[in-house]
Amino acid sequence: MYLVKTPWLLKRLYPSLLWNNSRSSTCIYVTFDDGPIPIVTPFVLNILKQYQAKATFFCIGDNVKKHPDIFEQVKNAGHAIGNHTFNHLKGWKTDDRTYLDNFLKADELAGSNLFRPPYGRIKRSQIKLLREAKPGLKIVMWDVLSGDFDINLSPEDCLRNVLKYTQPGSIIVFHDSLKAFDRLQYVLPKSMEEWSRRGWEFGSLV
Repeated sequence: MYLVKTPWLLKRLYPSLLWNNSRSSTCIYVTFDDGPIPIVTPFVLNILKQYQAKATFFCIGDNVKKHPDIFEQVKNAGHAIGNHTFNHLKGWKTDDRTYLDNFLKADELAGSNLFRPPYGRIKRSQIKLLREAKPGLKIVMWDVLSGDFDINLSPEDCLRNVLKYTQPGSIIVFHDSLKAFDRLQYVLPKSMEEWSRRGWEFGSLV
């Protein structure tokens, strides 16, 4: 069970987390979780290049370690990098010390002031620990979840969801993963084309 559009109440419960940026701009923020990996991440980079778009990649440390050449491609293309833990840990099911250590292990490779908790699941105690360990850390959530990871969701429905709920300032989540690729390779080019038609710009998070 997941929500494509983040409810306002959830944003109110965790106001210190970044859910979206200014609605008064014409900029949207496309983000990708779980990479870098072969085939999928290079596909994403190629699509972004076609639209001269910048994005933010929340990388799993273990994937960075396995595929350093692809990680360098992401950085060299000028995209922002975020930490997504070393092993894609779910905060609600992980003790705080283990979660912090896993974050720090990924930080050695990602070296970023951006962090997105896998599954969007993080305890308040973990938020506190991470910010104590890395002052200035921005914990980034989203206001549009594409659902590309959902193998029961058709590519067409995934596209409709994304285009329906994205608005200026939105932070949109895609996944550069094999599980999501069937939907991603359909949705991403069509979304970029439509967003460009609307006159929106593509920003990376900092």
